[in-house]
Amino acid sequence: MRRAEKVADGGKKNFCAADKFPMQREIIGKEKKGLDKLGKKGKLILTVAASLFVGVANGLFGGGGGMLVIPIFTLLLGMEEKLAHSSAILTILPLSLVSSIVYIIDGNFTVPDGLWVGGGVILGGLIGTFVMKKLSNNVLKIVFYTLMIVAGISTLIKNLG
Repeated sequence: MRRAEKVADGGKKNFCAADKFPMQREIIGKEKKGLDKLGKKGKLILTVAASLFVGVANGLFGGGGGMLVIPIFTLLLGMEEKLAHSSAILTILPLSLVSSIVYIIDGNFTVPDGLWVGGGVILGGLIGTFVMKKLSNNVLKIVFYTLMIVAGISTLIKNLG
């Protein structure tokens, strides 16, 4: 039986357009938007290219790859916001370890400062993990992208001014 809803005025049945015209539902379902137009192979190539960019940026700047990889997970791979954030941490961990080893070997690391900052980062990471569990995906998305925009603008102002 087709989906129908009784309407308050006389009990008439209303069918949605897709129910009256089943072919229209198939056409609507196949309509591709945004990144889906690239197809599976195109998205894979774009994902690999974006990931290489994240690795280069992390190597150049000593971090920040996690913030860059989240849009890859959400926009290219279609992950929910919370899953993307937690996956980003796990993805960046090996990259950060490799970058750290290279920096230490090159003598670009001061142990006392690194330990103080590292301790704060670990504590902040634990707090952030518990806060993230309390936020909805939409709130997390707004907070994350607002933080990225504010950080970018303040860095530009600092360096250009």
